[in-house]
Amino acid sequence: MLPLPSAPECASEAGTWCQQVFNLTGNEWLAASADWLIAKPFKITVILVIAFLIRYFIRKLIDKLTKAPSDGKLPALLRPLRNKANQKLNIDAIERNRQRAETIGSVLKSVTTFLVLGIAVIEILAEVGINVGPLIASAGIVGVALGFGAQNLVRDFLSGIFMMLEDQYGVGDFVDVGEAIGEVEAVGLRITTLRALDGTVWYVRNGEILRVGNSSQDHSVALIDIPLAHGADIEHATRLITQIATEVTSSPPVSNDALAQPDVLGVDKITVQAIYIRLLLKVRPGKQWGVQRILRGKILSALADAGFENPLPLLFGGSETTQ
Repeated sequence: MLPLPSAPECASEAGTWCQQVFNLTGNEWLAASADWLIAKPFKITVILVIAFLIRYFIRKLIDKLTKAPSDGKLPALLRPLRNKANQKLNIDAIERNRQRAETIGSVLKSVTTFLVLGIAVIEILAEVGINVGPLIASAGIVGVALGFGAQNLVRDFLSGIFMMLEDQYGVGDFVDVGEAIGEVEAVGLRITTLRALDGTVWYVRNGEILRVGNSSQDHSVALIDIPLAHGADIEHATRLITQIATEVTSSPPVSNDALAQPDVLGVDKITVQAIYIRLLLKVRPGKQWGVQRILRGKILSALADAGFENPLPLLFGGSETTQ
């Protein structure tokens, strides 16, 4: 006759896994190991399921916020960040906002995954009996050390995130970031890539950018200074400049880029060489240099035909540097 199995001490506690397993199987070893074989794996599974559910719903929320609506408006995530969120956007602006929202969404998803799964791992380690206090303290010390050692890298990433959130510039914009001037070819969280007019590619760390001059955002202004001789009839020249500028602006190719009528400001400055009449024209982003060339050439030709002397024969084209 086989001896009756002896119940482990934990089986005397009502409602425990040990008691339930012993009552079900009558096996002392299985009952004593029930906490490791059943309880802890079950709790770990619950932690992982909850973590992945939280991660899933947060990522779905981020997708909803970063998805651009079909009506061409800004994505929901970007609307509070832009004063002119309700303005009508062209196709290029819509695509740019879509790409920027997707980039920001990707960053938010990565941060969400890191935080949610990191907390889940800590909970799992605590569940299996590992003291997470020293681990958290050690991680904090390592984080501080890495923060001091890689503070430039951290600054670059943070600056890149804020640049994207604030939409300081995007791919295709012509910007001046201090040491480098050119067209933006790529915008990353750490590095911005510019191509200068001479073809040089500049790699600029985002953390080193202290100020940004963007010539391609919302609209641009074609600025032209027309030189006249000191003895020229200013009123006649101003009327002629206004007439020619209006005619050129009303016909292609300038009419395709002009956003308003030309504004002749009159005499802007007087130098030893000449008197300068300033003309302004609001144009599409990035189109100011081409418009300046066309207007300058037409106006100077008309002035020459009207008998106005060019006071700067060796500097034909005006005083400002052209692009």
